[in-house]
Amino acid sequence: MPDVLKPDFATRRTHFIFTDEHEQLRESIRRFVIKELQPHAEEWEETTFPDWVFRRMGELGFLGLDKPEEYGGQGGDYYTSLVLAEEMAHSHSGGLSMGVAVQTDMTIPPILAFGTEEQKQEWAAPAIAGEKILCLGITEPDAGSDVAAIKTRAVSDGEEYVISGSKTFITNGHRADAIVLVTKTDAEAGAPHDGFTLFLVPMDLPGVTREKKLEKLGMHASDTALLAFQDVRVPASAVLGQIGKGFYHIMWELQGERLIGAASSVAGAQQVFDRTLQYAKERVAFGRPIGSFQVTRHKFAEMATKIETARQLVYTTAWRFQNGEYPVREITMAKLHAARIAVEVADECIQIHGGNGYMKEYGIERTWRDLRLNRIGAGTDEIMLEVIGRSYGL
Repeated sequence: MPDVLKPDFATRRTHFIFTDEHEQLRESIRRFVIKELQPHAEEWEETTFPDWVFRRMGELGFLGLDKPEEYGGQGGDYYTSLVLAEEMAHSHSGGLSMGVAVQTDMTIPPILAFGTEEQKQEWAAPAIAGEKILCLGITEPDAGSDVAAIKTRAVSDGEEYVISGSKTFITNGHRADAIVLVTKTDAEAGAPHDGFTLFLVPMDLPGVTREKKLEKLGMHASDTALLAFQDVRVPASAVLGQIGKGFYHIMWELQGERLIGAASSVAGAQQVFDRTLQYAKERVAFGRPIGSFQVTRHKFAEMATKIETARQLVYTTAWRFQNGEYPVREITMAKLHAARIAVEVADECIQIHGGNGYMKEYGIERTWRDLRLNRIGAGTDEIMLEVIGRSYGL
């Protein structure tokens, strides 16, 4: 008689996109995050995380996992960046994860993709080493989702450009050594998406002002800046990529940002789920653990199913991205779905904790506040829906 097959809920098989090497990397990053970053989560909510985090992660090679070896990277595949995004959730600090992601997935990639060799050596290599910190300047006080409405101007003046304008909601803006800046260089361009140009602007130039640190609902561990640029002069060599094609360059950058954001959302949801599951097994009400009540079991069943659907969508889309496709529709779907699911899960976890979930002591309310940004940053839910709808010719 063959053995009777029984479900084994304790096993955790590796998804097909991950190899043994990826899992070893995962363990290495997790040990580092739990040992060196997680203990400071509460402190950094008040002070923002310090710059030594970049230097330390650069020393360990974690800022260049999927970056070319000639610039100090590890030469890994795209999945290594997913592993980093997922394991950073163990820091219990969304602001920290965000600040690091700006470096690894929002600023270094466009420099490597569109920059000159000199720009790669001057900025990408030291950023991978954690010796330079970068930020990304897209959003303006009057131009958020409507990127085509950007007003920051870069005017040609001989062999230089003169930049004036402002940027807001800039993560790492108060600590950055340089900014990847989106500007308008041709105000007369016919198409609404033409006439934009990216610049690599050192933040210590005359005319650059870090006006104030912005106070936020969540992500307190990261610094978020309002920046002003008043007649900032940069050489023509500061242009990143093609003149007039900056909008298309930044749209390319946003795809990687959105996919990593989706992975971070799933990881954040899983983290708060795991912590709440442990709480439900220990918290006693009416003489037994609250997890033993059907209503609570069903909450966990619903959350687990949502998390898994989002995870599989992210992984499958990452597989297509790694294999040379440019699946904008699916990346957009993954970002939209994962961000929504993460907020729903965090909200339900607050509910399961009851009054304790509303208290700072347990850290669950902070997770909700941090995750809530994912439905806004890198493209709001509404913009994601518009991108998906238009992709069907509507």
